[in-house]
Amino acid sequence: MYGASDPAAAERTAFRRAEKQYKLYKPPNLKGRSRSRSRPPVFRRCRSKVSGGEGGGGDLSAVVDFHALLAADQELPAGIGRHDYAGFDRPVFCFLDRPGFYFIPGALSTEEQCYWIKESLKEFPQPPNRTNLTAIYGSFSDLLIAAKNQKILVEMENPDAQERNEQNNCSGITQSKNFKFVEDSEILKGEKCRSTAATTLVRKLRWSTLGLQFDWSKRNYDVSLPHNKIPDALASLAKKMASPAMPPGEEFKPEAAIVNYYGPSDMLGGHVDDMEADWTKPIVSISLGCKCIFLLGGKTRDEVPTAMFLRSGDIVLMSGEARESFHGVPRIFIDSDQQEISELISQLSSGDDCFILNYIKNSRININIRQVY
Repeated sequence: MYGASDPAAAERTAFRRAEKQYKLYKPPNLKGRSRSRSRPPVFRRCRSKVSGGEGGGGDLSAVVDFHALLAADQELPAGIGRHDYAGFDRPVFCFLDRPGFYFIPGALSTEEQCYWIKESLKEFPQPPNRTNLTAIYGSFSDLLIAAKNQKILVEMENPDAQERNEQNNCSGITQSKNFKFVEDSEILKGEKCRSTAATTLVRKLRWSTLGLQFDWSKRNYDVSLPHNKIPDALASLAKKMASPAMPPGEEFKPEAAIVNYYGPSDMLGGHVDDMEADWTKPIVSISLGCKCIFLLGGKTRDEVPTAMFLRSGDIVLMSGEARESFHGVPRIFIDSDQQEISELISQLSSGDDCFILNYIKNSRININIRQVY
């Protein structure tokens, strides 16, 4: 349920109006400025003091800030509650009118955030995991290493495929190609070939799939596709964090994950995650890097969504009725809001991963883990 059958009708819905309100606007002739829009505050007692930032965003006073609520340690605004779960050592918030939705602020330490950022860029795009780049360039490894070494991906003729075509007398079939990372100096002058800088490919990375592979064209899980199981460390984390949303006596079984990569002006339109068999089981959603606005709506786009800040290290759980709720990300924050991830930047600065440091200053990564069956 990723799109509306009538685009014009979708533009008139409450969810679409909220997306437009919080979207980052950068008119071509007015770079750095924005259209300002306002919305009456819903949770007046948890207004954010965060400014609109570079490029727009309008009035953010209605955006729920769970970190501010946690720091204030006072009576919660109407409609927001605390979810107490035996044996869980972190605070958990919920919306009283959105059963099955849970917000765990600051669930991951700075060290844990750094680890998962590195894994998301180094390991998660590795084959057999598929990414949005796979359909265009085929399967290739070590994208991050190639980017750090300033390599270029070039299209090469595949002599084996050519030989097979000739043997099978398939003269009418287009010759197969493959891609390979090379040094700039290895590209022969005057030779025409399709090439893309590895650094550009990292910025074009939008998603990767772990565990059971999701087929975006058919919108289902294709168990026939080669895949590895969810990494043990990620599975263990997901099981632990999912516990407040699990039915009593049951344990979460991580079988698939989708990693989303957001650039400075990227957004995720309103949708419902409805491809898993059992909606009582939660989606465990981990936020890393730049802060964003997350919209949580109802079962139709006509219901007014609630906006909230998601920061690096926050975890959201969506289970039961919340699995039927439209949700999306209309905006991430960069540049003027670096203080939000200052500890993360400091931690990454101490290592030798300058490329990762520069990437995360202007990006957000979201890892959402699912139990498919």
